[in-house]
Amino acid sequence: MDNENTAPIGRDRAYALLQEWVSGETLLRHSVTVEAVMRHFAEKSGENPDVWGCIGLLHDIDFEKYPDEHCARTREILSGAVPDAWIRAIESHGYGLVNEVKPETACEQTLYAIDELSGFVYATALMRPSKSLADLEVKSVKKKWKSAGFAAGCNREVIQAGVDMLGMDLDEAIAQTIAGMRKVASEIGLDGSAAS
Repeated sequence: MDNENTAPIGRDRAYALLQEWVSGETLLRHSVTVEAVMRHFAEKSGENPDVWGCIGLLHDIDFEKYPDEHCARTREILSGAVPDAWIRAIESHGYGLVNEVKPETACEQTLYAIDELSGFVYATALMRPSKSLADLEVKSVKKKWKSAGFAAGCNREVIQAGVDMLGMDLDEAIAQTIAGMRKVASEIGLDGSAAS
């Protein structure tokens, strides 16, 4: 999968497919966030950003309608619409949480690491007076990381395990996640326009 040269479906089709299953603004915004970060990591590692981006966009396609069966309904929903390798990559972000599909490829490991991490970075940016990613620094995220009560829903153990799979240190993973998210800051509401 990592070496595929073309995405079998484009971003517009992937987004339309997502909207068939997800209508909530928060989950759509998270999907776009993960897509942007996946694209960023793909570009940095010489992989196909369209493939990685679509996988990121679709990763929570079953969550809104089947929250108690997350990742278990992915194959049923996406079979025939996207390659099997995409489905496996999406399933693998539930490793150790809802299934035993271990992330093996660089794409799978990246999704596993940045799904939760992007949520943590989002929460950190939202708490800033600027409500912007533009002035968010790694040290600010790390400061919040140490506060157990902050963004308690973001599993730090999963983030660290994913970062370890990638062979990165946490600071670099945070920096790259911020960089990826900045590319869609206005789309995800973190461009400072909501600051009071």
